[in-house]
Amino acid sequence: MKKTLLSFALIVTLPLTTAAYCRDASDLQQEDTDTATEEGSGIVSAADPRAAEAGREMLRKGGSASDAAMAMMLALTVVEPQSSGFGGGGFLLHHDADTRLIETIDGRETAPSSADESLFLDDNGNPLGFMDAFQGGHSVGVPGNIRLMAMVHQRWGKLEWAELFGPAIRLAEEGYTVNKTLEGRLDRLKDIWERFPDARAIYWQDGGPKKMGDRVTNPAIAKTLRAIAEQGPDAFYTGPIAQEIVDTVSNSSVNPVRMTMADMAAYQAKPRPPVCMPYREYKICGMGPPSSGATTVMQILGTLKSFDMKKLGKDNPKAWHLIGEAMQLAYADRESYLGDPDFVSVPVAGMIDPKYLASRAKLISPTRSLPSYEAGTPPGFEPRTAAISSEVSGTTHFVARDSAGNLVSMTSTIEGPFGSQLVAGGMFLNNELTDFTFAPMRDGAPVANRVQPGKRPLSSMSPTIVYKDDKPVLAIGSAGGKRIIMHVAKSLIGYIDFDLPVDEAIALPNIYFRRGDLLVEQDTPLAAMAAQIERFGQPVKPVYLPSKLNAVAWTPDGWVGAADPRSEGVALRQ
Repeated sequence: MKKTLLSFALIVTLPLTTAAYCRDASDLQQEDTDTATEEGSGIVSAADPRAAEAGREMLRKGGSASDAAMAMMLALTVVEPQSSGFGGGGFLLHHDADTRLIETIDGRETAPSSADESLFLDDNGNPLGFMDAFQGGHSVGVPGNIRLMAMVHQRWGKLEWAELFGPAIRLAEEGYTVNKTLEGRLDRLKDIWERFPDARAIYWQDGGPKKMGDRVTNPAIAKTLRAIAEQGPDAFYTGPIAQEIVDTVSNSSVNPVRMTMADMAAYQAKPRPPVCMPYREYKICGMGPPSSGATTVMQILGTLKSFDMKKLGKDNPKAWHLIGEAMQLAYADRESYLGDPDFVSVPVAGMIDPKYLASRAKLISPTRSLPSYEAGTPPGFEPRTAAISSEVSGTTHFVARDSAGNLVSMTSTIEGPFGSQLVAGGMFLNNELTDFTFAPMRDGAPVANRVQPGKRPLSSMSPTIVYKDDKPVLAIGSAGGKRIIMHVAKSLIGYIDFDLPVDEAIALPNIYFRRGDLLVEQDTPLAAMAAQIERFGQPVKPVYLPSKLNAVAWTPDGWVGAADPRSEGVALRQ
């Protein structure tokens, strides 16, 4: 099949080796870790060991990195229903070892044709509170992951389409056990689920949410999976599955909104131009709009390029002060300029222009925090008003590398825990439309990320592939809502500037901001520096800042996998 050339060619020669120090799941067979590399093998990393095992199974059957990634996406729909699945959407980066291209696919959900700017306004024209907005039909976007999967399989798949569904079907039919993460999410939503009997039917027993160690089977999602496996992706977007999604959204007892079969049938995944930028001796590549991931990660890095972060090191409070300043300036630009490029002009090139980032760096003092963090004026910008989106912590990420050297980095989501709380065909439907800005106007001007029919909401998902000497050396991404950007940026700073192995870079403390405070991850070395960082002028608060990073990386001894120690994720070699 002829490849669509979406980007620059990269001259890449990938050693066909992979490292063996991947973390394995406790309930999977222990791998031999005596040797550092294994010739001709692949590697996967995912936030749930059962999903990682699904990816490894595809590699062992001769599948490509894309086959492994899609099998993981399907398996995560079953075992990680609170975070992701084909009831939602995602963004995917693919590095092709043969064509030496990096290509990206947008599987972001779209607003149905009935959606308009008043979707999340009350009767008085005021924005709804998030607790009222995310529940029920009006938060559901048309899911994109199955169309994304079809495009990925057509371009880069090696195994038969139906083969990719096997692990997810087994997990749904034979059952899986509730882990600590799922137990916690179920417990948090137990009161809300009084309104959602279909969700309770799957995940409750003895009058309450299932507990860690309890078994879950989901015959309904197994049936859905089998239908798509046998009939192809159109089975999801037309016919009985699509009709069930439409009926569930349109007839919900909680916030119903009209979705149609035409909305479902019209959905298309889209190839998008990747966004790439040099940083130090590396090249960072990520997902462009409607994701804000690549531009914001790159703005953070590009602003820090003016400072000797390596000399400062990870244990220096000044380094974290500088990271905090660069982060808040980049997010200010994000709120002003990012949105769906099919609806608004996004100055991508201007936002990562070296001269522009150098000008942003000049705003940062090594000794004092800024009094406020305002959006800049990147080349090519159109004046508009900043507006805040309502992303919450959720989502999942997974990566795969096959023996031929192909790489996939994908972030997948249904938005918040259990999405809209609505279930159709055994899967949770997303609440992705709450990623739109609820108030369509601000200061008398329309905001870029307002709700419009057919529009894709702004996202923070940040799947990333990093190159050195035109060779891929790292594929990484994270969960975490708007914090995703910072989790990835922090890890890249650790990997590139602090010269840490990928697992140690991922394990670095997390940092974010909120309402004028700089937030640092509690019970970490960074929290111990809080008083020192606060002397730069911004209040610092140690708080709970979880993350769920997954990565594969090249080392002199071969490819290694890593998963966030804060999560139950694992990396497995072929």
